[in-house]
Amino acid sequence: MRLLRWIIPVLLLGLAACGPAKKSVYPPNVTIQQLVVLPNGQWQLTVRIQNNSYGGMDFKSLDGQLQLAELVPVRLHATFDLDIPELAGDVIQLNVLPTAAMTQALQAIAAKGSAGALAYRVSGSASAKPEQEAKPRSFDFNGNDWISPVPGIPNTYR
Repeated sequence: MRLLRWIIPVLLLGLAACGPAKKSVYPPNVTIQQLVVLPNGQWQLTVRIQNNSYGGMDFKSLDGQLQLAELVPVRLHATFDLDIPELAGDVIQLNVLPTAAMTQALQAIAAKGSAGALAYRVSGSASAKPEQEAKPRSFDFNGNDWISPVPGIPNTYR
């Protein structure tokens, strides 16, 4: 009887601790999926946001910079509402006004065709609300990759 008196409270406490498991939250990866040179000289970027968390996240904004090669970077900024499920990605589009040096660098690789490539770096922070949290928070991102001209599609790079 005494043993029973101790086992029941211990079991009840153990069951109370068994709530929903907290899902791990990680910073997203941000990359340039496509760059299109518009007739007015601006660049239309298709930016891919990859949610690396084990729960869905509601992304609200992106604030950072894009740097081609070792040139002076330009600002990336967008406000949006994008719900990305766990371990999935989605894209946003935003326009940037490149520097003259960035435009020249892009033209130089365009002249090389599909053999041309240009390194880029994106960095900054994304505001997102993880599904198990009440408020959005800021997640830093840094990424390096390359873009190349798309064969047969002028003014387009991937």
